[in-house]
Amino acid sequence: MTAGMSQTRKRRMSLGVRGRLLGTMAVAAALSVGFAGVAPSAIAADVQSKQWYLSAMQAEEMWKISTGEGMKVAVIDSGVNSSTASLKGQVLKGFDATGAEGDEYDDYRGHGTTMAELIAGTGNEGGLQGLAPGAKIIPVRITDTEFQNEHSVNAYDTRDAIRAAADSEAQIISMSFGSEFPTTEEREAVKYAESKGKLFFASVGNNAQAGNKEEYPAAYPQVTGVSAADKNGKVGEFSQHGQITDIAAPGADVPYWCDETFQEYCDGNGTSQATAIASASAALVWSVHPDWTANQVLNVLFETASRDWKDGTLSKYLGHGLIRPSMNILKGKGEPGAPDISPLTKEKTSGSASSAAPSASASSQPEKKEKAEDAAMPGSSTEKDDDSQLGLIIGGVAAVLVLGGGAFAFARKRRAA
Repeated sequence: MTAGMSQTRKRRMSLGVRGRLLGTMAVAAALSVGFAGVAPSAIAADVQSKQWYLSAMQAEEMWKISTGEGMKVAVIDSGVNSSTASLKGQVLKGFDATGAEGDEYDDYRGHGTTMAELIAGTGNEGGLQGLAPGAKIIPVRITDTEFQNEHSVNAYDTRDAIRAAADSEAQIISMSFGSEFPTTEEREAVKYAESKGKLFFASVGNNAQAGNKEEYPAAYPQVTGVSAADKNGKVGEFSQHGQITDIAAPGADVPYWCDETFQEYCDGNGTSQATAIASASAALVWSVHPDWTANQVLNVLFETASRDWKDGTLSKYLGHGLIRPSMNILKGKGEPGAPDISPLTKEKTSGSASSAAPSASASSQPEKKEKAEDAAMPGSSTEKDDDSQLGLIIGGVAAVLVLGGGAFAFARKRRAA
């Protein structure tokens, strides 16, 4: 880590500025590390019955208006198997940044394929049903620690992957990988993605009880960090928290492919799943408002998030609150705001989703503000102006205060979240 990286800063909304801690940056060593609290038993044909959040988020009602059609999401992960029943016809040409044998369609963990299905899966033959089934996936393959140990790989794969995603037709970048080790090259790639008008979501990590160190890329100022919530709207005990958290999405008890054989799904928890669902939520909203910029889509997602604390403050567990795309799609709520002002940094941004020009300069990181007082504590009540979100909202928007926590036995370079 360079001396400059230890001073990474993130400015928040117009509430006063909230900071971030330094974090963990490498992408998942193994699926067992990537999904917290994995259930040992696998599930099969009834996997869609496990996707409790679809009804809670009013997916069926939203699909009458938006399925995410016209949206493309770059999934930076372990690869995406385009041959699963749920992804047939959903996956476009992508990029393999690993430098190893195979390509972006060779998913060596099953993790990336899960993320793609949660975003844009059709649900065919009982597979995972995506929240934005009208969207398309652009797969971008990177390495995890185990893969690195077994192959000769590209040392700058995350940098190259982010830049490839920025140069692609994707409007949204979804990255459910993270590491506590930031790099200058990756940071500049993230700035480049912002200059190209991309909306970048990344998982905050699953190690709340094992150090809770901030993870990158979620901790970069230009990236939206996503935490994981359960059926009751509570943040998962595994979900990392702090200044890195911008918004929360369902991530507890959400199925995933058990491994790279694609024979069965398992029950699991993870900020990985939450990140995919947040990305799909953005696709639904952006599809309805194709003339909006990434800043405007994100601003509406922040404004309409479910929270029961004072506006202008942020929860270190849930950020702006629980994501609710239905509030905009079904009720027209949320002000998009200025097209060129980032709701993350409150700074002017260049580029748009259709921009082909790279950033003119690599500006310094924005200064971090003092942390807003955390308002989401155990037992908080639900937001009163909407009763349509079922479990996500009716169950309350309360945060679980994590008190326990062991230490890392040893740090992995990269892990899935």
